[in-house]
Amino acid sequence: MSGVSSGGPVSTSGRVLSVRRVGSHHQLALVAPGVAERFRPGALLAVGVGGPLSERCVPLGLPIYRVRVSGTYGGTVETVFDADGPATRWLAEAPAGTTLRVTGPLGRPYALPKDPVTCLLVGESAAAAPLFALAERLRERGCVVHMVLGAATDADLFGALDARRSTRGVTVTTRDGSVGTAGTVLDVLPDVLDRIDAEVVYAATSNVTAHGVARLAEEHGAWSQTAVGFPLTCGTGLCQGCMVPVVGEDAVARTVRGCVDGPVFRGDRVRWDELAGQRA
Repeated sequence: MSGVSSGGPVSTSGRVLSVRRVGSHHQLALVAPGVAERFRPGALLAVGVGGPLSERCVPLGLPIYRVRVSGTYGGTVETVFDADGPATRWLAEAPAGTTLRVTGPLGRPYALPKDPVTCLLVGESAAAAPLFALAERLRERGCVVHMVLGAATDADLFGALDARRSTRGVTVTTRDGSVGTAGTVLDVLPDVLDRIDAEVVYAATSNVTAHGVARLAEEHGAWSQTAVGFPLTCGTGLCQGCMVPVVGEDAVARTVRGCVDGPVFRGDRVRWDELAGQRA
C-alpha cells in the first residue's frame, strides 16, 4: 500500500466561497492555495474560526471532502460538518468572502493499493465525506469500488447520489427506515462483504461503528483502514486532545495523536475498547 501525502502541509489565508445546507449538514467551499495540490483522501484541514480573533484561537480540524486544483478561483477545498457547537455554528454562518487561516492537508490519509483489488467503502452521515475522493482515486487505479452508507434518517444521510455515480454499487441504510434498508451499516456489512468478496475495506464512521467494521473485515479476511473520529480541536497535534491507543508494527502498545499519526489507522491496530473507554 502507498498513499501518505507528500510535500507537507501549507498554512495560508483562505477565503470562504460558499456555505450551504446539505440535508442536516453544512458544506463549506474555501479558496485555499497550495492545499488542493497536496491533498490525499483522508487528510484533514485546520480552519481558524472566529473572524479577527482566529489567529489567537485553536483551529478547528475538519475532514476534507474534495478538492479542485484549478479553476476560476485557483485551488479550492470543500469540507462537510455539523453545526453542533459554537465554532461550527460560527463557520456555518460565515458569509462568502470571509477570510480564514487554513492549514492542510494534515495527518495520515488512506493508503492506496498498489494493484487493482475489490474495495468496500463504509461511511456514516457527514463522517463519510472523505470516502468520495477516495473512491475516485481507487477507480483510477483500476479497483472495483462498492460503498455502504448509513445514517439515522434520510436528512442525515450524506453523498448517496455521489456514491451511485462513482462506485460499482451502493447500499444505503437508515436507522428509521426512511430510505434504503432499515438498520445500520453493520447490519448489512456481512452480506455485502460476502457478495462482492471485498479484499480491502475503508471506513469513515463513528468509532463504535469503525470497531465493528474492522472486526467484520477481519472475519471476512479483508484488510481494513479506519478513520478514527473525535472532536478535532486543532488538527495539528498541539492540543493533545485526540490521543488514540494503538498497537504498533512492533506489537508494542502505545498512544498516538489521532490528527497527526492518524486520522487513518489499520483497523486491527486500534485498541478499540480502550478508545471507547476514554471517550465515555
